[in-house]
Amino acid sequence: MRTLRAGLMAGLFIAGFGTAQAQAPRQDEFFWLGEINKATAVINTEEGLLDRAVAPRIAGGLAAVLKAGAAPGARRPSTVITFEPLLIEAAGVEATLLHAGRSSQDMHATYRAAILRDDLLQLADALRRTTATMLRLAGQHAGTIVPNYTNGVAAQPNSYGHYLLGHIAGLTRDADRIREAYARVDRSPMGTTVLNGTGWPLNRARMAGYLGFGALVDNAYDASQIASAEMPVEAGAIVTGIALHAGSFIEDVMTQYAQSRPWILLQEGGGNTYVSSAMPQKRNPGLLNDTRSQASTVISLAMGRVMQAHNIPPGMADAKSVRDNSTMIAATVRLLQQWDRILGALVISPERALEELNSDWTASQELADLLMREHRLPFRVGHHFASEIVDFAKAHDIRPSDFPYAEAQRIYAETLREIKVEGGPLPITEAAFRQALDPAAIVAARATSGGPQPAEMTRMLAAAGTALSDQEKWIAGRRGHIAASLARLDADFAALLPR
Repeated sequence: MRTLRAGLMAGLFIAGFGTAQAQAPRQDEFFWLGEINKATAVINTEEGLLDRAVAPRIAGGLAAVLKAGAAPGARRPSTVITFEPLLIEAAGVEATLLHAGRSSQDMHATYRAAILRDDLLQLADALRRTTATMLRLAGQHAGTIVPNYTNGVAAQPNSYGHYLLGHIAGLTRDADRIREAYARVDRSPMGTTVLNGTGWPLNRARMAGYLGFGALVDNAYDASQIASAEMPVEAGAIVTGIALHAGSFIEDVMTQYAQSRPWILLQEGGGNTYVSSAMPQKRNPGLLNDTRSQASTVISLAMGRVMQAHNIPPGMADAKSVRDNSTMIAATVRLLQQWDRILGALVISPERALEELNSDWTASQELADLLMREHRLPFRVGHHFASEIVDFAKAHDIRPSDFPYAEAQRIYAETLREIKVEGGPLPITEAAFRQALDPAAIVAARATSGGPQPAEMTRMLAAAGTALSDQEKWIAGRRGHIAASLARLDADFAALLPR
């Protein structure tokens, strides 16, 4: 009777197998316990560790359990000791022959690695999408001249596109870290049992291949005792970096909101801003506030991974929770989605940015550079000269474009006397003096590799595009490899089912 029941249940599984696969079942702990058991049944049968006479009945019972778990609202056990009773009920106690040489330790370590692997791919994809939006914005604003700030003070003119490429460089390193971490997570612990392996000659390499892993965890003790507590901490470090980059970007935009006439704002409405309940003139940057708060949430969750892994004996489960680890990654994906919204909602005023540059003497360093570069004056002489010009201009409320050339000549002569340096009159013409104070001319004339000049912007935009394309191919490649591995397992397992 039990054999007949298992056969009928397996038949139902076979009939609905293609539909269940087409609906992309949720790849949670239950899913991976099923895949591990399917791979075990196939491998151990083919290698003589499981009797071929009983294998179809066990496979049919397993198929029935997995089909039942795929139903809406069905129970989906997440541990070996809660999954196994369902398997025994469906196929009899002989189903526990699958457990030869296995332990909940290596099985749980395997599904944790598989789920974290999937989470990292989801994170990599979200990061790629946000970076792509930033890259499009950088291309649009390659020639938009804006102030950049150091110590919270307007410092130098720059291309806004160049500024964004700086942030993209940081996000590209985050993407590199994901790929590096993925290679360490993408190692199968399966078949190591608890601490030091088993007397059963399990084929760990075939198991890894069926489950889509790229390699094996080499040391059996490391597999479930060390690595599985360490990997969430590494993932936490990666998301912390992403959150710090997001927070830094948001703070730059928030600084503009403190000004009465900002050069960068969020487009009003659409959930980006909201009107103050008391002050009609205020448009509070709700999206910026929410995203900054989300960045803090990510960092809090990441620090939780560290705290739970701290000061515990090897093998303890404190830091291994799939739910907690996935929550941390999901929070970072939400952060990246919100950041992407910010990028799409930015309203930049090149005219207002240029006005701020010209009103705050952010181009003054170019005077010192020019005197040293073309006239061989010591930099400190040029710096002192430029500083005296700025002091005079601020004291007399003079903008750079209006500064009298004759006054510059006088200040230069006084600077030479004060520093006790011999020399003639100011060696730069009035036209050169004006050009040295033109923010757009300064940016265009930069000669440094990696600077904002048009040729370097073209090069860096192209390089960033190539890096994003490589990331997209890598993500697709990893997902394709896992999907192909599981499809191969499904086909081989289907051949094992009773007819």
